[in-house]
Amino acid sequence: MAQDRPTAAELLAAIADFLRDEATPALDRTEPRLGFQMRVAVNSLAILEREVRLGPAADAREHERLVGLLGREAPLAELNRELARQLRTGERDEADAALMAHLEATIADKIAIANPKWR
Repeated sequence: MAQDRPTAAELLAAIADFLRDEATPALDRTEPRLGFQMRVAVNSLAILEREVRLGPAADAREHERLVGLLGREAPLAELNRELARQLRTGERDEADAALMAHLEATIADKIAIANPKWR
């Protein structure tokens, strides 16, 4: 199904565009409270669209960095649990340059999905 058009990201973007460009202005004129709630919904759809489009590559990059950092292969969630354990026990801290590079890259990917205008 991955080759089918429109893609999930395209559908989410089209829905968000319609709601933002047509529905929200109409609601703002007649029901301002609902207009605000529509903007929240549109922003949520935009986050979902970016998650669908950018998330798999971001997860792959995070996984690759964690494999290098921890020196073993495992699912992403398991590697993150291990890193969290190491941070809790003090095995790793902010003096670890590789750790800090990983965290900065992971945060940058998450911000690109959640709020790309932040930077």
